[in-house]
Amino acid sequence: MSSIYNFKQVNNALACAGQPTEAQLKQLADENYQVVINLAMPTGKFALPGEETIVAGLGIEYIQIPVVFDDPQLSELLAFINYMDQHAGKKILLHCAANYRASAFTGLYLFNKGELDTMQMQSFIEDVWQPDDIWQQFIDESVQYLQEVKSGN
Repeated sequence: MSSIYNFKQVNNALACAGQPTEAQLKQLADENYQVVINLAMPTGKFALPGEETIVAGLGIEYIQIPVVFDDPQLSELLAFINYMDQHAGKKILLHCAANYRASAFTGLYLFNKGELDTMQMQSFIEDVWQPDDIWQQFIDESVQYLQEVKSGN
């Protein structure tokens, strides 16, 4: 699957990437992916027309959480974390247009699960891209929120 733009294998059950093509989606089915979560806008410049129908036709569950690139929201991250928890144990591909949103959400998810500390999470994200000011603020505020929730504050 490394042919998908900015593909990053996280572990045996999770990968994040940029927008897959229809042929690459078919490869996901061959590799037993069970869930595709798309953070890109459904009609964006890089969107695959009919992606939801294509994915469903392959027997893969499709979830869309449209995240406006210049305005990511904590509610979208929390919805993503919820979907990830609901689908624990399944093989999941998280994608967006270029793996910028997806890598940030994946890093924050892994941080929330205690699999990465803040420095490891930042490095995970920066392995794909250098977040701009909007995204760095979103990441920082999300970390703070997730830490407060864990500590019960």
